[in-house]
Amino acid sequence: MFRIAVLPGDGIGPEIVPEAVKVLSACAEKFALSFKFEEAPVGGAAVDLTGHPLPGETLELCRKSDAIILGAIGGPKWDHLPVERRPEAAALLPLRKKLGLFANLRPVALYDALVDASPLKREVIAETDILVVRELTGGLYFGEKRRERIPGGERAVDTLIYTTSEIERIGRLAFEAARSRRKVLHSIDKANVLESSRLWREVINRLHEEYADIELHHMYVDNAAMQLVNWPKQFDVIVTENMFGDILTDQASVLTGSIGMLASASIGGAVALYEPAHGSAPDIAARDEANPLATILSAGLMMRYSFNHEEAAGAIEEAVERVLEKGYRTSELMQPGCRKIGTARMGDAVVEELLNQ
Repeated sequence: MFRIAVLPGDGIGPEIVPEAVKVLSACAEKFALSFKFEEAPVGGAAVDLTGHPLPGETLELCRKSDAIILGAIGGPKWDHLPVERRPEAAALLPLRKKLGLFANLRPVALYDALVDASPLKREVIAETDILVVRELTGGLYFGEKRRERIPGGERAVDTLIYTTSEIERIGRLAFEAARSRRKVLHSIDKANVLESSRLWREVINRLHEEYADIELHHMYVDNAAMQLVNWPKQFDVIVTENMFGDILTDQASVLTGSIGMLASASIGGAVALYEPAHGSAPDIAARDEANPLATILSAGLMMRYSFNHEEAAGAIEEAVERVLEKGYRTSELMQPGCRKIGTARMGDAVVEELLNQ
């Protein structure tokens, strides 16, 4: 039996996570697996219940589980809290750090049925298939932060730190990923300005000596942002640091038609965490409008990376593809000639396709 920690979180999290659990339960039925789901509060919901966004009991459940499914964290309701109690800073980042989740994998794959859902031209984005490997526990998000009083106001300081070993481990993972795909790796940095990026480029170049079969390209992050929307098909695997990866993957979601299609897997520790790349979207919470497909596809990544069940992962992805081909859409993906459905119905549709394969 596999033990799965279920962390719905905030906003639309409590709506989308049950749909992923529904699909995982269907996988268990289809492939004779056994899952035990255990729910715990995190983020703003945990602040309301316990006073802290990452209760000790939640962290302990995560550590004892075989995998974690997370919805979304944060919202305006908790923005007034001090940094040490804000959901994003005091729950999500520490959860990644404490579990040793140094790598975030974000597939950016465009389903044929959604080619016209993107604002970009069909001929530019058709057949896009990118894997972004984002370093997840270093950089600006985890460096020292402080404010200082100076004449005339304040000075804010955020420290960007990377070590050789941190770059080596994410770089090696990216090279290995490229080796199993089309053997092209783009390393994204800002080496013309940042010392941390110069070290990043040096380490990636040294690693390349071990991976001579991989075609390596270096690209500045500003150019990469432009190239993602100008010629995305040049990319196979992208590896980059924490903040650049955060920004670029949100931009890359436009290639898939909606950020509601962007799944992710955070790996590197004993237990991995799976979550959609989007936020908590409190403006549409409790309205049965949220797109659960990114969360469902994250469950597919769970089957692949945590449970080594490629057949089940492929079945989930195929079920999502069939649902889209049949014209089912949540509101943000709605196109002429398609059928608008809600969050729960979308989950049901994926389950139906999964069990009927």
